[in-house]
Amino acid sequence: MNRRRFAICGVSGRALGQFAKPIATTFAGGCELVGLLDPDPARFDLFRSRFPEHADIRTYRPEEFDRMVDETKPDCIIVAGRDHTHAEYIIQALNRDLDAITEKPMATTGQDSRRIVEAERRSKGSVTVTFNYRYAPIHTKIKEMVSEGKLGRITSIDLNWYLDTYHGSSYFKRWNRVREFSGGLSVHKCTHHFDLVNWWINQKPVEVFAYGALNYYGADSELNPRREDGRHCATCDVADDCAYYARWNARSKRAPVPDDHLESLGGQRSPAFPYTGYRADQCIFDSSIEIEDTYTAVVRYNQGALLSYSVNFSLPYEGYRLAINGTKGRLETLEYHMPARTPFPTPVQTIDYFPLFGSKETIHVVHKEGSHGGGDPLLLEDLFMGEDARRPFRILSGAVDGAYSVATGEAVWRSAKEHRPIAIEEVLGGFRTEELSLARGG
Repeated sequence: MNRRRFAICGVSGRALGQFAKPIATTFAGGCELVGLLDPDPARFDLFRSRFPEHADIRTYRPEEFDRMVDETKPDCIIVAGRDHTHAEYIIQALNRDLDAITEKPMATTGQDSRRIVEAERRSKGSVTVTFNYRYAPIHTKIKEMVSEGKLGRITSIDLNWYLDTYHGSSYFKRWNRVREFSGGLSVHKCTHHFDLVNWWINQKPVEVFAYGALNYYGADSELNPRREDGRHCATCDVADDCAYYARWNARSKRAPVPDDHLESLGGQRSPAFPYTGYRADQCIFDSSIEIEDTYTAVVRYNQGALLSYSVNFSLPYEGYRLAINGTKGRLETLEYHMPARTPFPTPVQTIDYFPLFGSKETIHVVHKEGSHGGGDPLLLEDLFMGEDARRPFRILSGAVDGAYSVATGEAVWRSAKEHRPIAIEEVLGGFRTEELSLARGG
């Protein structure tokens, strides 16, 4: 059997752990990694140190994409670099009639999402967006319940997402804090959430109205121990007065965790910072921070459902509260995502189902091992072995799914900035819901 050949664009920590390692181990019988592309040679060194048996793999600079394809002949390009690079690598792959697997978000703007959908229409290749949260057993159970009609026609959804001070602050130490690189957190992070809702209810977002603010981070934060730009956690002389640092670090621990997602920027590196010129411990109180840390939004869907959504990136615990309402009933669930970081005992997640005219039923879901609620191992099987045909619904997401999630995220921050409702069609450059529905996977 011929092994499927993969090349990676953007040699991030996620690329190494989520893609390169499974290809080299679990799925080595049917898969082969043939090329790496990144602007930072230090990332190639890191790959070789982790996978010495693959030290001879070919490496390329960003401008050498075509050369990489000609020399290594991949079947599929894996895109896992900084978010704003995704669109160009995906489109280059499609222009060569190759498949593309991309980390979320698929792109950072609606315009780039439209470009990807149009490129896929012209190509023999296809796009897969790795929305691993779909695969968590609790989430697939919710999809089953909605698909089976237990709730009837969906009328409204309430989703409130919480990130704790450890996870939430990490985005403001890294490149995510620059909207040009990430699209802001309503794109980089919240596309996960919007995609889940879109998938659960099988409806398309049409219009968004939102508010957003920077409440916890940035120079004006009331938690800022001293107003001064350019600090780094590992060398900061007021780190012990920073509640975000002190909560998660002993005074004797001043070793920052390397970033998981970035193409670097040039400069020097050290063992603590294995990439060239990039540090993932930038001060969360810098005045250069330009994105929001708090959002509330209302989303209207094409079949009448309404989503009430909020997310907060600085809370005492991590997880979410969800309710889905329909003409036949309601379901509710509450997740505490990181029990080890939660300062109180947390219950096992269940789903409460309330028929409109019946008694409550509590559903216990079999949980699975693995990150992202047990979703990652199942996603990897579909990516590298083919989608499990026994499922009663499609679960792998494509370019259209990616476009709707990105457009919703952009509409959120734009609505907050512009103080007006934002149509998804406007964000996608005039693409109507009907047009996207005609695209592959729409």
